[in-house]
Amino acid sequence: MTTDDEVSDASRGPADLVRRRGGGRKSSGRQRSSHSLDAVVSEAVALLDEGGEAALTFRALAARLGGGVGSIYWYVSSKDELLERAADHVLGGVLTATAHLGQGEDPIAEVRELAIAFYAATVNRPWLGAYFLQDTGTQVNGLMFFDRVGRELMRLDLTPRQRLDAVSAVMAYVVGVAADRGQDPPPEVRDGRVPVDEFVSEFRASIRAMDSRAFPFLHHIADEFAAHDDAEQFRAGLDLLLAGLRLQSGR
Repeated sequence: MTTDDEVSDASRGPADLVRRRGGGRKSSGRQRSSHSLDAVVSEAVALLDEGGEAALTFRALAARLGGGVGSIYWYVSSKDELLERAADHVLGGVLTATAHLGQGEDPIAEVRELAIAFYAATVNRPWLGAYFLQDTGTQVNGLMFFDRVGRELMRLDLTPRQRLDAVSAVMAYVVGVAADRGQDPPPEVRDGRVPVDEFVSEFRASIRAMDSRAFPFLHHIADEFAAHDDAEQFRAGLDLLLAGLRLQSGR
């Protein structure tokens, strides 16, 4: 059960958390917390990347940091808060990687580059979609990224509602596709018993064995499915979405 204190803490920034849990520590304590909070979140992301959400436990994290489990609670109030901060940490990397964008003549092209960078950072992190842009006050980077995409759309002849819908659609598309692509492969592929190419070939054969009258579309795309590149397919879908935005804005 989440306590009132946990709810209150989740809405506070790092410095507020430190002041509360540190019993009113002096500025040196706050600096130590900021540095240590970064270390806690960075190691949490590393654990998530290595083994998924199940691998992130306070015991495993404390072991990597060289401290006790209790020390983790000095910086975050719960695993949910830690996951929220981990998601925001990833978005911070996207902001850094896309800092050069925003000056191009075509704002839709800029949105495309922002979306591709976001996808690249999230495609192998299926845990991120569930914790991206939680309304808890811990995800400044996520809000900044959302705002950066929106700023590009402010250069287009759209209403505020159309801009909101467009940013939301782009974000939802990226997170949704990344979560789908980031799913664990079947056990036999994951442990190496069946090579990926062989698995895809067998899947294509199973489609072709179906009744073509009952599944005409699956028969139609069987070869494309076996040969497609996931990243190219993501960009193709993104381009379809942005083409609609281009028509709506009259560009």
